[in-house]
Amino acid sequence: MGFSVLGAPPLPPADSFVPSTAAGAEGAAAGQQEAAERRHPRGSRRGMCGLGPRGSRDPAVPEVSPAGDRGKGERRSSGQPSPRLAAPRDTADLHQELCLYTLGNLIVESEAGRRQLLPQGIVPALASCIQSPHLAVLEALGYALSQLLQAKEAPKKIIPSVLASPIPERMLRLLQPGPKLNSGAAVEFAWCLHYIICSQVNNALLITHGAVSTLGLLLLYLAGTVQSSEDAGLELLVCPVLRCLSNLLSEEAVEAGGGQVQLRDERVVVSVFILLQFLLQKHPSLLPEGLWLLNNLTANSPSICTSLLSLDLIKPLLQLLPVSNVVSVLVLTVLCNVAEKGPAYCQHLWPGPLLPSLLDTLTFSDTEVVGQSLELLQLLFLYRPEAAQAFLQQSGLQALKRHEEEAQLQDRVHALQQTALHR
Repeated sequence: MGFSVLGAPPLPPADSFVPSTAAGAEGAAAGQQEAAERRHPRGSRRGMCGLGPRGSRDPAVPEVSPAGDRGKGERRSSGQPSPRLAAPRDTADLHQELCLYTLGNLIVESEAGRRQLLPQGIVPALASCIQSPHLAVLEALGYALSQLLQAKEAPKKIIPSVLASPIPERMLRLLQPGPKLNSGAAVEFAWCLHYIICSQVNNALLITHGAVSTLGLLLLYLAGTVQSSEDAGLELLVCPVLRCLSNLLSEEAVEAGGGQVQLRDERVVVSVFILLQFLLQKHPSLLPEGLWLLNNLTANSPSICTSLLSLDLIKPLLQLLPVSNVVSVLVLTVLCNVAEKGPAYCQHLWPGPLLPSLLDTLTFSDTEVVGQSLELLQLLFLYRPEAAQAFLQQSGLQALKRHEEEAQLQDRVHALQQTALHR
């Protein structure tokens, strides 16, 4: 499959975020209001997605399900921790390292053991260990902490204590990109951060500690790394970083604290597409992770939508439609986010390859894919009436008839038929 972002500008060093300006954003608010008044009511808003329970840290393809009306979703983790053996080391920190791995394995195996560890001060002890200069100790600490954070009682009994300790700030410092970033420890701490964010105990605190900025810089760094293949171990960071950013973007505190502004940098869009290209080639089951982040980025940001258009990234998105139904829904969701920003944005969507691609998706049997296609066509016809005429000329009504008897789709099919005939 010819997915490429070669037309995108080279990725500059990840040293700062510089907000970009959204062209055409002035008509977005009025356009969204008009759309809300005139188009047919729809089911799930922008196809938000959520991750079902998983049995281990190994990422699985997410399921797509409604999650509110902000165009953003959250992925949760309820997987069971897995024990690990420490590799032998002839270093001064061996004793501490082995204790941490043993502690992590005990946490996995016994809820009663966890109940005993908490009053004995396990969180302060881990907070002390995170100051260690030894990378092997830090990686072992990350393993033990990740097991603790996955416990079923963690949101109420463990994570509040962790958030009140120096651990979160220290973890974020250890995730700062650069030559000192250690892939082993960074992967462990990225998953720890993911479990904390999924708990929703106090994500506003993480945001005030600079989590959005740190993760955004790490995203740029990872995109440069997979391009140059300098450190294969850092590939394991891609999934938790994508998930952490996506979850944080669903927090109101991000917008209140300027996190959205930090992520409006055009380089963020380029980085996401570089990672999509990498995942398509190496780990296609993880494509939904990157698309889900792109969905959350575009949901309320005209500037990110503008970057997609100005960098000519609509065609690469459309090339992902055949990958899977889950991927198709997310691609169409991102395009809906762009289209609903108004006429100035839809002018860049048609004429072009979008309409033929949507006619193809109408042949799919998956109701979620077809439903999202109908959503996008409604928006396109609303803001580009000429597209409705092209749709009719390309046998669009015949394509719609295929779904007239499907209970989940028939109302939207009928609404789209009426829109196409009367534009």
